[in-house]
Amino acid sequence: MAEQLVHYEIENRVAIVSLDNPPMNALDVPTKEKLCDVFTELDDRRAEIRAVILQGAGDKAFAAGADIKAFLDLNPDTAKRRLMKSHRIFTIVENCQWPVIAAIHGYCLGGGLELALCCDIRYAEEGAQFGFPEVTLAIFPGNGGSQRAHYFASLGRVKELVYTGEIISAEEALRVGLIEKVAPAGTVLEKAKELAAKIAKRGPLGVVAAKKVLNRTRDLPLAEGLELESDVWASLAATEDMKEGARAFIEKRKPEYKGK
Repeated sequence: MAEQLVHYEIENRVAIVSLDNPPMNALDVPTKEKLCDVFTELDDRRAEIRAVILQGAGDKAFAAGADIKAFLDLNPDTAKRRLMKSHRIFTIVENCQWPVIAAIHGYCLGGGLELALCCDIRYAEEGAQFGFPEVTLAIFPGNGGSQRAHYFASLGRVKELVYTGEIISAEEALRVGLIEKVAPAGTVLEKAKELAAKIAKRGPLGVVAAKKVLNRTRDLPLAEGLELESDVWASLAATEDMKEGARAFIEKRKPEYKGK
């Protein structure tokens, strides 16, 4: 399986995507291209799933950085093209129709942390380590980390992490807002599956609409965000699932959603 670089399986309507580039799941160009292929395929199979879990294979890392050797051949033009391609790939992960849950163990550094920040929710196990060590190589996070990190942590704390290259624990990452839960060692995938199963039971059209609004409004002025929120919410009134949810509540039974 390692030669696949990224692979997935679907289990109980949850797609489990594994980065598999040992030993550290470095996000080199072939791995990112395969990640793009996998999420594109999952989009084609979106009717089969309700949530996605992204994890790193092996016991060392979720993902730890990039292929440093490739930096020696970069010039400003090739670096710009490479970064723009990475931005497109990471945006595909971020805009996956279904919620994406990062199940993090071991190292989550550099590009690995930037990828985790594209996910909707991040769970990490005790012992996981986070950071942007790029300044030790005289660069800085260029795969979206400088932009996405301050959606979750304060700008000052992000600057502190980026300027120093400091590596922090899962507990500290939770405290500053980079992750949502710390799980006991060896249980993070189980906890992510529990969350995915909970999401999978909810009205799928409501989940999809909520993700769309939450992602698209975070950079909008309040008035524009409220307008988009009301437009998307109102569109759900035309769906069978909205009526089914209301009837099930009134009749005190579990809803049977059909995704239409």
